[in-house]
Order: sequence, then C-alpha cells, then structure tokens
Amino acid sequence: MEFGKIISELRAEKGIYQKELADYLKVSIGTISNYEQGIHSPDFETLCKLADYYDVSIDYMMGRTEIRACAKDLERPLTDNYTVADLLNTTLQLDSGSAHSLVEYVSLLRLKQEKNQ
Repeated sequence: MEFGKIISELRAEKGIYQKELADYLKVSIGTISNYEQGIHSPDFETLCKLADYYDVSIDYMMGRTEIRACAKDLERPLTDNYTVADLLNTTLQLDSGSAHSLVEYVSLLRLKQEKNQ
C-alpha cells in the first residue's frame, strides 16, 4: 500500500479531519492533502511526528510492513527485566526446531487464555 493511502486510512481510523492533523504538524491542510494524494512526501522530522501521532512504526507508514508496532511497544516490559524486544531478539536467535516448539507453546497459551475468559 502507498504512503498516502496509509496515512489517509490512519487519519480516518483516528476520526480526525485533515485540519486537525495539519494543526498538529503545523502545516497547511493542502500539505496534508498532498501527502495523502502522493503528490509530496513529508520530511524526516514530520514523518517521525506522524508515526508518534498514530502510534505506528515508520516502516508501517511507508508500506514496508503490515506490523504497526512502534519502538515504544518493543520497550514494553513483559517482566521486571524482560521486554518485548528482548523476547523478539531471543526468538530470532532460536534454531528452527526451538522456534517450532515456541510457536506450539504460544498456541497452547492462547488456548488456555481463551478457556479462562
């Protein structure tokens, strides 16, 4: 998906008008319209502000991934000394057999959680 379409969809999801986004970014409504139509692209600072505003990663906004998670999501603690990023990095280092076992275990945890709800 293209950047313009993605930020247009994010704005619609948030339920705001172009004017509200323009005010936040301190740009004109025309600039927002140009971004959404793919006529112009924001500079890096504005791109970072957009990612923060919508609480998504820049990669998501650029259409490079379907994963919305931003950096602060990766910093979220899972335990006192273990974050989401720690879990991700550990998972990426697993061999294929261990990764398969981890997926099976996560599936069991999901079933257990659904049963308890």
